[in-house]
Amino acid sequence: MVDDSFFIVKKCVRRAISSSSIDGVCAMLNHACNLLESDFRDVMFSKFRAGFPSGTLDMTQAYNLLQQGKLPTSSADSSAIKAAFLTTLNNAEVSSEYVITLKKTLEDQCTVLLPHASEQGRAKQESCLSDLAHVSNKFKDVLDYGLSQLNNSAIKPRIKPMVDAFLSANHNITEEEFSNYEANDPFVQNFIINLEQLLLSFKTSLTASNYDALVSLLTNEVVTTLEKAVMKSVFNRLGGLQFDKELRALVGYLTSVTQWTIRDKFARLTQMATILNLERVAEILDYWGPNSGPLTWRLTPAEVRTVLALRIDFRSEDIKRLKL
Repeated sequence: MVDDSFFIVKKCVRRAISSSSIDGVCAMLNHACNLLESDFRDVMFSKFRAGFPSGTLDMTQAYNLLQQGKLPTSSADSSAIKAAFLTTLNNAEVSSEYVITLKKTLEDQCTVLLPHASEQGRAKQESCLSDLAHVSNKFKDVLDYGLSQLNNSAIKPRIKPMVDAFLSANHNITEEEFSNYEANDPFVQNFIINLEQLLLSFKTSLTASNYDALVSLLTNEVVTTLEKAVMKSVFNRLGGLQFDKELRALVGYLTSVTQWTIRDKFARLTQMATILNLERVAEILDYWGPNSGPLTWRLTPAEVRTVLALRIDFRSEDIKRLKL
């Protein structure tokens, strides 16, 4: 659909350019922009509005299908809808890129085929061509909407149950338990396996860029949910060290599956791990304020105190006395 549509648009505008009429070229460009931005883009939006089925169709998804004159009857329908949704994501990304390529191609052709255009005519032509850049942004908006729908339906509901396992893992541990965790990790190994299975279900169906965008959205959900889980846990020094190891393994895995930079998303969790690894409450002052060096703290003073209070071996009086 995408290749054919842009081939037709390109051919029609090139014919208008060959007429050597600035008004004709602008009329065709305006018509092409309207078609791409309305009819063509609306087809993609309608696919995304139907939602991405996370399993069986929910009532909203079924209603949206009925509005489109379709009757969901089986799991085969659900699989077909999933495939169509992911294909539309790829089409939205490619369409945004194609519009920019089309704009550059037409600019070059106008320069060659309309060399004697007046200054006013050239300004009019450039204005019409610039509208194509706006159309590209419209397709990016569609893509962002589709990715958010995918995240809400297929990613977010799966992350919380995975992270809940962190709350079941003890982080107030003895030397013996810490050593045992080396061979029998209570959380992060299974967590990474589950994330890998989830991502693999999408990798072959998405373009590289869309897959990276999905990993970024998944990482956001992991970070947000894991922060909440950490705040509900208790730690001793060895538990803090165990959490630091778990976090490093998780960051290492997610870094390995995407071309995008995701370490910055873990800045708050990394700082939590640093706090939970302190030997003494006052040691935080070695990292805070004028001693922070190049480190930019993402945690507020109140949050630092809250994380310190998660250490069961730190006295609340010492935490309250801190001057942050």
